[in-house]
Amino acid sequence: MIESLHLRNFKSFADATLTVGGLTVVVGVNASGKSNLRDAFRFLHGIGRGYTLPEIIGGKYGEGGYLEWGPLRGTTSEIVRFGQSNFALEIVGRLAGGRQFRYKIIVPREDVGGRFYVGAESLQLEIGEEAQAVFHTLNAPFGRDVGLWFRGDPMVVIGTTDDHGYLNRAILRSDRPILTQLTAWHDVPQYLRNTIEQVAATLAAIRFLDLSPEAMRRPSFPGQTVLGESGENLATVLQALCLDPERKHALIAWICELTPLEIADFEFESDATGRIILFLKDAEGGRISAFSASDGTLRFLAMAAALLSDSGRSLFFFEEIDTGLHPSRMRVLIDLIERRVAESTLQVVTTTHSPDLLTLVGDKTFESTSVVYRPPGAGGSVIRRVGELPRIAELRKTQTLGRLHSSGWFEDALYFDDPAEAAE
Repeated sequence: MIESLHLRNFKSFADATLTVGGLTVVVGVNASGKSNLRDAFRFLHGIGRGYTLPEIIGGKYGEGGYLEWGPLRGTTSEIVRFGQSNFALEIVGRLAGGRQFRYKIIVPREDVGGRFYVGAESLQLEIGEEAQAVFHTLNAPFGRDVGLWFRGDPMVVIGTTDDHGYLNRAILRSDRPILTQLTAWHDVPQYLRNTIEQVAATLAAIRFLDLSPEAMRRPSFPGQTVLGESGENLATVLQALCLDPERKHALIAWICELTPLEIADFEFESDATGRIILFLKDAEGGRISAFSASDGTLRFLAMAAALLSDSGRSLFFFEEIDTGLHPSRMRVLIDLIERRVAESTLQVVTTTHSPDLLTLVGDKTFESTSVVYRPPGAGGSVIRRVGELPRIAELRKTQTLGRLHSSGWFEDALYFDDPAEAAE
């Protein structure tokens, strides 16, 4: 599980930390920097998938020429905050056994040519009450040998000579994060390889859903049980979930709360090409196909299917999770997510402009709700936990978070020298 994400000179962020909980809600006005958080998580996800830095930032194409991984938003010159020479991302989390890890990467950009490369990289693991290095790079100017230390045994691994006096060496690439290069290097001790592989798996397990009604309505090829980023394969993912009576019952109960229809069952039929079409069957025997279902209903089904079908350590990132849902039905979605993250290792990070969503969140979600703000003259975006704002516990009870959000109180509270004045 991921506990925090620190950003330095990444896009609009000069020096900011996002606290990550079970359900993490991020609010802020337009152009405050919320979408840049998605890009930061995508960068880390690209590391977990083993991509090079050019592929993570500029896009990855498969051997057949198809786009396997979309580029980060913006131009390459906008990845590093204006006027800076590098950016850094640091993630803190816990492995399956409960031990805390801290992974950090610093990525400079060449002045001439604009190439990105690994400037420094490290992984620390909690051992007892202390944090010990699993590996970290040694300081070396770009273009020369870069060293790396393992906990217990020092090894220089990037094209070094014997001048340093170390016995073990290998050729590693400066354009690919060291973390995933080490997972394939046979000289890494097994007790360290396990930790490195777990951290890489944590990053690889991040998911991004940007749901499209057109993609969700499309019939699915039989046997496809992974929901696509745009909602592809919704019919067959739901079909697989319905094989489990408990999960099927939960889906029907939630969809009945969301809509005025009395949904009694899901049905799946093959079209002329053999692909599966989703039908919602009501209590009187009537049926509604995915082609006729509302956008909001399909979005809710896709989010529920993703949260119920994924296992292991996963983090879902949604932008504007409330899109297409009626305010009076927001409670159903928040209840689904908060229950699911409480009973599993799943995590959800979402941005929102919805005051209704903020009003409905529980106490645990409140603790991991943050506001992103760009103060005048600050030179970058700021992240502040809402729970740290003065008098917020009292104001939450008397005025609700939704009302404070819609009135602009969060931004006022961050602007004034005495934020409490903003509530007067």
